[in-house]
Amino acid sequence: MKPNPSAAKMNRRDFHSMGLAAAAAGAGLALAAPRAHAQPTPVEGTHYVKLAQPIAMPSTGKVEVVEFFWYGCPHCFALEPFVEQWSAKLPPDVNFRRVPAAFTPQYEFHQKVFYALEAMGQLPNVHRKLFNAIHQEHKRMATEAEVTAFVTTLGVDGAKFGETLKSFTVIGKAKQARQLADAYGVDGVPTVGVQGRYRTSASLAGGAERTFTVVDYLVALARKTQ
Repeated sequence: MKPNPSAAKMNRRDFHSMGLAAAAAGAGLALAAPRAHAQPTPVEGTHYVKLAQPIAMPSTGKVEVVEFFWYGCPHCFALEPFVEQWSAKLPPDVNFRRVPAAFTPQYEFHQKVFYALEAMGQLPNVHRKLFNAIHQEHKRMATEAEVTAFVTTLGVDGAKFGETLKSFTVIGKAKQARQLADAYGVDGVPTVGVQGRYRTSASLAGGAERTFTVVDYLVALARKTQ
């Protein structure tokens, strides 16, 4: 079943109308999508958006690609295998990072979970497993107690995790993430930003599998402005 582009993003309204159980079912359908046929060159305004106000980027010599996501989003879960495949083969001049979005208190909680795990060096161990727990095992992961119990089973120090969750480092990272999302004009997830100049998504690109074809095109455009 081919993904419906209009349903390939979760926005602020979706969170309130969609339970996590339904979200998990939606992710399963998205993951079953067949390989897309060859697509034409991406078109501005159709497959991606050029920001009216570019974001100032540091002069690192690299093109930055940012994925805005939420652990509870079924479309983010559906995109994750493609994120992993693409990021495993990054060119030397491309820097990739994930940035958790924060539209609601539940988003904000998962945002802090992400940055706490990152600060503890546990993100590579827990990130995909947390996604799987929510969307495949139907665990809510909606409270600190639930997440702490889960990460403890993976060898994470529960007490340290609780402290880090409330640390100034995590609070600061979360604030920066919200500012970046606002600057990119992110109103739903998953959304991918490129070099502070462009953004795309599965809904714009034409499905999860098409997303990083568009991202690669935008990276090539961004290289010309380096």
